[in-house]
Amino acid sequence: MAYCRQEGKDRIIFVTKEDHETPSNAELVADDPNDPYEEHGLILPNGDINWNCPCLGGMASGPCGEQFKAAFSCFHYSKEDVKGSDCVGQFRAMQECMQRYPDLYPQEEGEEEEEERPADPSQEAAASEASAAKEAAASS
Repeated sequence: MAYCRQEGKDRIIFVTKEDHETPSNAELVADDPNDPYEEHGLILPNGDINWNCPCLGGMASGPCGEQFKAAFSCFHYSKEDVKGSDCVGQFRAMQECMQRYPDLYPQEEGEEEEEERPADPSQEAAASEASAAKEAAASS
């Protein structure tokens, strides 16, 4: 005999073997593509950007959310031959905003290394020589 019991917030349902053997009569409701609360991908059926998509990683919210939305929208709707080439200003504004919040938007390892590199090739060669000299001295 099947029965239920409530334990705090949980509802525990006990069923018999016979209950499991009976085919389900549950009816599945077809997904409504126009349901605004339904999870969709990045692009909604009407062509708009789904700012709630988990694929955006929360970038559409936070202190730089508006700058992100402006840059991403510009890129998405760009009609230029080089897609997004007309969006440099929006991406620059987003990057400047993100640099003001380094704890929320940490830079990638590669980006930090590029910034630390000397621009002058002679300085780069000197830095390489100094590094090689240090390694040689350490191994001696």
